[in-house]
Amino acid sequence: MTENNVLVIGSGGREHALCWKLADSPFVKQIYCAPGSVGISQIKKVESVELNIKDYPALAKWCKEHTIDLVIVGPEDPLADGIVDGLTAHGIACFGPTKDGAQIEADKDYAKKFMTKYQLPTARYQSFTDAAAAKEFINNAPYPALVVKAAGLAAGKGVVVATSKEEACQAVDEMLTDSKFGAAGETIVVEEVLEGDEVSVLAFTDGETVSMMPPAQDHKRIGDGDTGPNTGGMGAYCPCPLITPDQLADVKDQVLQRAVDGLKAEGIKYVGVLYAGLMVTKSGPMVLEFNCRFGDPETQVLMTLLESDLYTIMKACVDGTLKQHQVQWNTKLSAVGVVIASKGYPETSTKGCVISGLSQVQSNPGIVVFHSGVSRGANGSLVTWGGRVLLVCARANSLRAAAAAATAAASAIDFPGAQYRKDIAHRAFSNMQGQ
Repeated sequence: MTENNVLVIGSGGREHALCWKLADSPFVKQIYCAPGSVGISQIKKVESVELNIKDYPALAKWCKEHTIDLVIVGPEDPLADGIVDGLTAHGIACFGPTKDGAQIEADKDYAKKFMTKYQLPTARYQSFTDAAAAKEFINNAPYPALVVKAAGLAAGKGVVVATSKEEACQAVDEMLTDSKFGAAGETIVVEEVLEGDEVSVLAFTDGETVSMMPPAQDHKRIGDGDTGPNTGGMGAYCPCPLITPDQLADVKDQVLQRAVDGLKAEGIKYVGVLYAGLMVTKSGPMVLEFNCRFGDPETQVLMTLLESDLYTIMKACVDGTLKQHQVQWNTKLSAVGVVIASKGYPETSTKGCVISGLSQVQSNPGIVVFHSGVSRGANGSLVTWGGRVLLVCARANSLRAAAAAATAAASAIDFPGAQYRKDIAHRAFSNMQGQ
């Protein structure tokens, strides 16, 4: 059995979950994570390392010196910057799309044009660089054009789903006139607002074959009942029952496979994870956006349900042999992840608050805790170090049991100003009551 060395790029909960799953592989000897985190460093086989991931020749040299067989890129920014192009030019194998492939997330204007060209189901839209023109469109469009998006990368916060034309126009001014998101908001996309349930469907792909993961649902807003401002995600659960097996089959063919084939037609071999953020409307699933990488917090719940060897799947994607692999998922269990965020999030974050109750929660065999923003404080204590601090994930035979266990675990972890949602998966439950 060949044992391989892997480098994971990133430091959040998503990368913690990927390292946690990769460490299970008998094919993986050593995992390096740059920059990693306190939690990631506690996993067997894993070492956190400080590397300049923007200096591709130096990074490639380090990879060769440490006989790295595969580089796995977690966040979108390095992908959009072209890290895969930079490393593959030096003969380093990477799981993740090239800079051209990453445009599907990094440039929403490009993504909408791409979806229109290849007839992927999506909302009607117009793109703008001029605030007056955008506001005139909002006020006179033949459909409710109330979704305003910064075209560039804005850390999951560059989307406003307005409830009125006035609010949508205000979002236009913030992005185009006040430069709230800097260069990311120099072009904006104004979209028709869609009604339905949002569902995340991710897939592994080698640029030809698509292997779909179970559907998950993220909870973007800070407060219970989906209230308050948008965040990077306050929790997720999987599988999500708000999309039917028939609809999922359509998503695989008409969204994911069509997108990969469309990218291929554009001369882009897309390797890695393709993530479709969908709205399940009365007329079927529609694409809200694509992401060019694993989602956070969806990855944390997905990894707890993946039965196949993660390294083997990723290597098959890079080698172009995904078709030969049947990716297995645990279909008997449900997983629910609850994010615990720091005081002031999402507007600000609070650093240095001592976290208590973690060891008791981690001793529960049904709970896995992933670190998102945690650092080492005085006397070896763990302290908050970011907006989203931890995600507690529970698996159980039913979605309700998993949600109850994850929420109870979140309540047992404490630090000053800790905030978490107590209703993760609530949309699934209201749907179940209606049946």
